[in-house]
Amino acid sequence: MHSARSTTLSEVARRAGVSLTTASKAINGQPRVSDEARARVLKAARELAYTPNRIARSLMSGRTGTVGLVVADSDAQRFVLPILLGAEEALSEIDLSMIVSDARGDRARLRRIVERFADRQVDGVLVVGDNNTSTPRIGRLLDQPVVYVYGETGAADVVHVPDDLGGARELTEHVLAGGRRRVAVVTGPREARAVVERVRGVSAALADAGLDLAHEVLYGQWSQRSGRGLTERLLAAAPDVDAILCGSDQLAVGVTEALRGAGRRVPQDVALTGFDNWSVFAVESDPPLTTVDMNLHTLGAGAVRDLFDMIDGRPVGAGVRLHRCSVVVRESTG
Repeated sequence: MHSARSTTLSEVARRAGVSLTTASKAINGQPRVSDEARARVLKAARELAYTPNRIARSLMSGRTGTVGLVVADSDAQRFVLPILLGAEEALSEIDLSMIVSDARGDRARLRRIVERFADRQVDGVLVVGDNNTSTPRIGRLLDQPVVYVYGETGAADVVHVPDDLGGARELTEHVLAGGRRRVAVVTGPREARAVVERVRGVSAALADAGLDLAHEVLYGQWSQRSGRGLTERLLAAAPDVDAILCGSDQLAVGVTEALRGAGRRVPQDVALTGFDNWSVFAVESDPPLTTVDMNLHTLGAGAVRDLFDMIDGRPVGAGVRLHRCSVVVRESTG
């Protein structure tokens, strides 16, 4: 028989033949678990002498039942909330709590936060980066497992990021299916990771359709002003463009303004898309924007599940996990 000291919820789930989430719900008396599955979980828990009491389990295992989450870069703050909510929901399913800190883009502050996490003996750490730049690595500062979210580290770490290439490709295919053939791209800084991946996705979809871009990619800043200026340049060089794919919703709002100023209608003359599904721009734009939702909630939840397996001593394998994005169709593409 297993001792209570060595038994984990993952072991109960494996013996019962259910997912970790189902096992947690069954143990904690939560709904949406079949009677048959609940009975299997409770039977496995008895056989393994598993205790669901978090405090008792923490004392026996040496764990604190706490995970640290640090936001590495303030530029990513707008994207943090859905990631945090997804992480928090997943943590609640496995009976862990979370401490959140913001490094504000300061490497020294990031190091101090990580050192505080180590002092508090958190069971693991989530690092939320910036999808446009490389995320600072903190693993060497900790003995605990670390998972990176929304930003690659450039090393063999466990990383969860949106599939920007796949999202841009699917978005381009949607525009082409609407009959558009003169497609242009207005996007953010050339060196940004998200920009590179999204341009690759557009190019791949166009190549599959036997098409070229109507104009070379126009790179700028993540702002409405940049969108307006780049669009004025685009229309001067390629006045017959019939679709503009933007690297962000904020850029797309500026593009809309420039098109309107040039007497071009959206979507009748030019189909327009954004990226991010940022409601303040995507929904409030006139017309509302077809865009890509990065599903950041599921990104955070997926990162937590990897982190929990690492805390539980299960091998997860290093590498980048790409999470599928979703095209949200609105009036701007007709």
